[in-house]
Amino acid sequence: MSPPGPTLAAACGGGAFMLFMGLLEVFLRSQCDLEDPCGRAQFRRHMDSVYDFIVVGGGSAGSVMAARLSEVPEWRVLLLEAGFDEPTGAQVPSMFLNFIGSSIDWGYHTEPEPAACLGEKDRKCYWPRGKVLGGTSVMNGMMYIRGSRKDFDSWAAAGNEGWSYDEVLPYFLKSEDNKQIEEMDKGYHATGGPLTVSQFPYHPPLSHSIVKAAEELGYEIRDLNGEKHTGFSIAQTTNRNGSRLSAARAFLRPAKNRPNLHIMLNATVSKILINQTTRQAYAVEVRNSFGGTEVIFANHEIILSAGAVASPQILQLSGVGDPKVLNRAGVRPLHVLPAVGRNLHNHVAHFLNFHVNDNNTVPLNWATAMEYLLFRDGLMSGTGISEVTGFINTRYSDPSEDNPDIQLFFGGFLADCAKTGMVGEKLGEGFRSVQMFPAVLRPKSRGRLEIASADPFEYPKIYANYLTHPDDVKTLVEGIKFAIRLSETKALKKYGMRLDKTPVKGCEKIKFGCDAYWECAVRVQTAPENHQAGSCKMGPRGDPTAVVDNLLQVQGLDRLRVVDASVMPSVTSGNTNAPVIMIAERAADFIKQRWLGTTPVSYTNTDGGVSNVLSASESHHPGWLWR
Repeated sequence: MSPPGPTLAAACGGGAFMLFMGLLEVFLRSQCDLEDPCGRAQFRRHMDSVYDFIVVGGGSAGSVMAARLSEVPEWRVLLLEAGFDEPTGAQVPSMFLNFIGSSIDWGYHTEPEPAACLGEKDRKCYWPRGKVLGGTSVMNGMMYIRGSRKDFDSWAAAGNEGWSYDEVLPYFLKSEDNKQIEEMDKGYHATGGPLTVSQFPYHPPLSHSIVKAAEELGYEIRDLNGEKHTGFSIAQTTNRNGSRLSAARAFLRPAKNRPNLHIMLNATVSKILINQTTRQAYAVEVRNSFGGTEVIFANHEIILSAGAVASPQILQLSGVGDPKVLNRAGVRPLHVLPAVGRNLHNHVAHFLNFHVNDNNTVPLNWATAMEYLLFRDGLMSGTGISEVTGFINTRYSDPSEDNPDIQLFFGGFLADCAKTGMVGEKLGEGFRSVQMFPAVLRPKSRGRLEIASADPFEYPKIYANYLTHPDDVKTLVEGIKFAIRLSETKALKKYGMRLDKTPVKGCEKIKFGCDAYWECAVRVQTAPENHQAGSCKMGPRGDPTAVVDNLLQVQGLDRLRVVDASVMPSVTSGNTNAPVIMIAERAADFIKQRWLGTTPVSYTNTDGGVSNVLSASESHHPGWLWR
């Protein structure tokens, strides 16, 4: 069995509270649904040398790809993951922040930023990404947000045939098992898929007050994955019975007994091997956990699902990219594709601190822990007010288009391992701190990624270039002003909510609260939302800015696809885990269509929603379906 990853005590640290977390870890590991010793992926020590398909990266996309391809019994599928299996403690929703910076986090940093993260050491922004089976779905906030209709329609309008909203919706539905479908917009949700979607069992009272505050400002409380995308909600999340449902738990664990699926952990892919005569990818070079290098061959295809950082990195290490970049790094160019690593972008935010009166906060103690251990309820079964989100239009966005340009995130009332052991930081007698994070949904700033050397273990150089486009700054400032207005509503004033007006260091000489002050503040205290995308952009064949075509095949090469957030021409308007799963579902059908000659079909359930989507071949082979 693979190691369970860092413990809660290791992730939290700190004196007597460390003892508490250590004991809590022992109890958590006694819970079969959380530890799941029989359901975890088995580390294969002796791999075969030839497979039909090799999937590189076991994150959200890779988990879906390996599971869906291995539904075909005749196909032998290998999944390669650089990390190990997910930790038991990560299954607890309230602990979702504690594994950032741990051994399951790649812990990337950008190169020094010219216009953002100016308050960080060396002006470098921190990018946490999951180095674990399940990827970042093991350490994210679990929010299930698909994006706006216009996100996908714009992809199609740019020449990516088959990627309009109406064409991708069936693939969102294929995965979904919505436990609150009767409360959602009809026709936009499904049941029966492997991905359980529902709200957390427990909601802090402040969560309800935030959505009431939004109503005061004229915003509707709605299904944000339904007919409209503008509004507020206590979001649905990828949780099952009060515990995290990572992509690995949802897709890989049900497939673990398939003899045709092998999973190799702690396996770093150093390059993809390409036949220069046929222009076909045919094998991967892997650095395994025993310190050796081995070559594993693919009869059909290699699918690169390593994420917006590692996918372009591996392509460049393989000699695919801009010859200037490759030559500087000591890699011989094999296939000229200058767009690899370009178009890199991310949602960018700023955090605002607010003080609230709170005399009834429940500490993280044994009573709280037992409520979770016995009933999967209470403070530990959620992420505090991080479960709330909202999508708004600033004056730079036409509200009639239902394509909001700011997303509001919230933080606080979290039962985690704060030094106090309390929900939220204690500022004084009866006071707590909460946060609002306005984030720019359609950033115009673009960055790039370049390998530093031919060493696969050396991190690439990441140039995020945040806030280098002035429109991003203007939009973010408008989002800040909305967040302050939200805090001044009747619904939140009853908590005594007030903005922390401590000046941001470096902006003290500017009048607090004016636009110039906030422009300074967002550049000093820049908060990346960790929705990195676009670095292997999808575009029509011949597009010099694109890396893959609409079938996600690397342009100019055969038998090599990229399937993850890096293919997004522009990042979706919201959290990216759900769209990445959709992209992988769609790619699995592309592959089945090529090698089996299948045509995707769907059927409709009685309430007008789609209960599942199957390829034609699957409909004739019920043994391939999820049980």
